[in-house]
Amino acid sequence: MKTRVLSGAVIAVAMLAFAWIGGAFLCALLMVVSLIGMNEFYHAVGVLSKDRKIDLLTGVSYAGAVVYYVLMIFAGARLFILIFVAVAVLLVILSVYVFTFPKYRAQSVVFTFYGFFYVAVMLSFIFLTRELEDGIFLVWLIFMSSWFCDVFAYFTGMLLGKHRLAPVLSPKKSVEGAVGGIIIPAICGGVYGYFADGYVNCGIPTVAAFALITAIGAAVSQIGDLSASAVKRNFEIKDYGSLIPGHGGILDRFDSVIFTAPMIYFTAVLFVSSGL
Repeated sequence: MKTRVLSGAVIAVAMLAFAWIGGAFLCALLMVVSLIGMNEFYHAVGVLSKDRKIDLLTGVSYAGAVVYYVLMIFAGARLFILIFVAVAVLLVILSVYVFTFPKYRAQSVVFTFYGFFYVAVMLSFIFLTRELEDGIFLVWLIFMSSWFCDVFAYFTGMLLGKHRLAPVLSPKKSVEGAVGGIIIPAICGGVYGYFADGYVNCGIPTVAAFALITAIGAAVSQIGDLSASAVKRNFEIKDYGSLIPGHGGILDRFDSVIFTAPMIYFTAVLFVSSGL
């Protein structure tokens, strides 16, 4: 537990520091995290074997992730360009599949693009959120939703948990824990909104907006955590990797953040940046 807490704290401090700095530094960090996470995913689902680190199919995906983040560094948060890159990566992956047929099986093609989108594209929404007009205040909601949900869902479940949330997939998670993992972070988000009021251009009370955004993010983060568990169960692995002491791999630590980041971005655009 001590190792887990210490390594988690180091990651949290580093992530928060880069999120504060933003810009090219944040993009570079997210690119590195994405490439490591993609590699973990490809090995977990069998797209790559233990003795093979890269092939033509996954090489396209890795290259696509690098291009994606480099364009973010130089072009900024321009969704049109980023969507174009994502579609282009899919087309190139399909081209490799077609012109090398039958070297790769269809499931390898699907998993390869899924790994690119699931890790690299989804994590990029941390940067996209930071680049919003009030992004320096909004980006913290991503980590608040995810990390606070993890902590408070665990302790609420330990104290009050009686009804299993997903008994086959994750027997230790409870409905009560899931509810606590949404309500308490939402309260924390509201408190943060109280202090951020006046700094954020919001059409509705900042307290209400931040509480709602955090609640939605916390709910989605639990889906991210459970979906990562489902993949690991399907492929009979305990962790995605061993890079982070006490946690496992990058994906084991960022599985909920991957889902939370896009949700915070879109809800922030809806409730804050648009002035609704």
